[in-house]
Amino acid sequence: MDEDTEDWETQLQANRDEKDRFFAEHRQSPIPPEDRDDFDGLSYFDPDPEYRVEATVTVHESPESVDLETSDDRTVRYLHVATLSFDLDGESRELHAFRQAADESRTLFVPFRDKTTGQQSYDGGRYMELEPDRDLADGDEITLDFNLAYSPFCAYSDTFSCPLPPESNWLDTAVTAGERID
Repeated sequence: MDEDTEDWETQLQANRDEKDRFFAEHRQSPIPPEDRDDFDGLSYFDPDPEYRVEATVTVHESPESVDLETSDDRTVRYLHVATLSFDLDGESRELHAFRQAADESRTLFVPFRDKTTGQQSYDGGRYMELEPDRDLADGDEITLDFNLAYSPFCAYSDTFSCPLPPESNWLDTAVTAGERID
């Protein structure tokens, strides 16, 4: 294993440990308080650098409004601000990146489903959040690390309402990276 991969794995494990502490101890944890004593950490697929891919960004200067359905049968409005094009499992693929209209940050919300959805991962899909360090332009490259894919809070408690990935973000491959559900 080269040093960059080792550093990446160490950082990924630190991220997972921090999230487990939050879920076990924080008052805003999605784990119901009566279940926290029995919580012994989230389940994850093994780290796999093959699921760290470079995506080419297409920025949408006039983002289209999209209503995403939610886990509790409502809708929430997002803006389709960018399209991310990448290769995964030998195929060219795309994911749409979103932002809420009032969100002034650069954070990109990327909900997705894949062939593990409803079997090895949460049946409502998983999320990635990308935090570019600058405004993106057409043709920029950004790293998609599916090892950081996570289940929304509604996977752990019905008290949360979570946006569901639109059909445009359903990947026709198994992404065996990130959080999983046992």
